[in-house]
This record gives sequence, C-alpha cells and structure tokens, in this order.
Amino acid sequence: MSLIHHSRSAPSEDIKSQLLQMVVDYLTDISSLGITPSNPLYQLYQYGVGYEVHQYLEAMSGGREVRPELVLALDEAQPETLDGFALFLRAEHDPSVCTVAYMAVRASKRRRGVARALLDVIEQRHAHVELACVVSKVSWFENMGFQVIGAQGPQVKLSSDGETTDQPIAVLDVAPIYASLEVRQIHAYLLNQHGRKAMLEAEKKRDRQLDHMTRQAATFARDSQI
Repeated sequence: MSLIHHSRSAPSEDIKSQLLQMVVDYLTDISSLGITPSNPLYQLYQYGVGYEVHQYLEAMSGGREVRPELVLALDEAQPETLDGFALFLRAEHDPSVCTVAYMAVRASKRRRGVARALLDVIEQRHAHVELACVVSKVSWFENMGFQVIGAQGPQVKLSSDGETTDQPIAVLDVAPIYASLEVRQIHAYLLNQHGRKAMLEAEKKRDRQLDHMTRQAATFARDSQI
C-alpha cells in the first residue's frame, strides 16, 4: 500500500525529478493527444508536456494566477520513492471546485488502488471535481463515481457530481513552450534524424488522430447524455 500525501507546496527535488520522469515515461497516457512512441514527434511532446508539468510545479511556490496542488503516493517501505501523483488546479473564487490536470501511477504499482486513493483525497477536499480523459478510460472513472458532462477536444469531460461549473480555473499558457528555442532545436534534430518526408507524415498522422479522437469524444459524450 502507498502512503498518500497532499501538498500545496512544491515537492523536494528528488520527488520532482521522479514525477517528471513519470510524465516522460507515460506520455501516451498523460497527453491529451495520446501520441505514441512510434510517432517521430514523440520526443518533442515528451519535452513539451514535461515542461508544462515542470511549470506547474514551479507555480506551487506562489506568485502566479494558477493554483496547483499535488497528491502524492509514496512507497510505504521506501517513502522516498514515488508511486504516483495527481496534480490538480483549484478554482479562482471557489476552493470547493477543482480540476485534475495530470495523473499517473508507476506501471509496477497499477491495479493496486493507487489512482483511486489519489482521487479519494481530492474528492474529500472538494465538492466538485472535474477531469478529462480519452474515451477508452471513461469506464474506469465512471466506476469511481464520475459522470460524463461533455467533451473537451479529444477527451471526454467528467465530474464527480455530474454537474458542470461556471467557476473559472486558471491554467498556464503553454503556447510559448511550443514556440520556444528548445522545441525548435528538438524539431530540427528530429528533422535531421528522420528526414522531411517522415516528419511531415508524422504531423499528418498526429492531426488525423487528433481529429478522430475529437469526433469520438464528441459522439461518446452526446450518446452518454441521451
């Protein structure tokens, strides 16, 4: 069993490093694009999403509009080892409302109730919890008591009480990350490694998958509310 710890302050450097490594390792699960290692753009999104989460962890030190908090699952025998995490954002004017932005569990610790324990802590502190996931994962969250409330791009949106909220929840502007020098350098490296034709096809594959997932999520959400 894991030790569950809720924190409003940034984690230690060691835990932060493990958390970011989990983001990189489980990018397909964490990213809303569902991009897979077979796509040459995978490394670019590993950096991009990893840096997104890094920015949220930095914001936990204060001084920004976003209000991120963490629930950490730590190994009971080795508390310095991270088993899983959930990073969520509180509503600006209503602390009872939040949205889960990122969640992951170490592969070796899955199917042991870790994710359920992470969400339980969040629900105990918030009357209304929202999250979004791909269609294939909806049933798991429904078993946790979440209900479909709509679609959010390529993902289905759910909430803990089956209701939507009009409370604004501040998020980081991640657009500058994907326009950064670092991302351009990674793209140039991948272009040199795979060639222009392969990279163009990778972008088309990503866009086709995104369009498919967006249609799928919209259809699923509509059918769930009939």
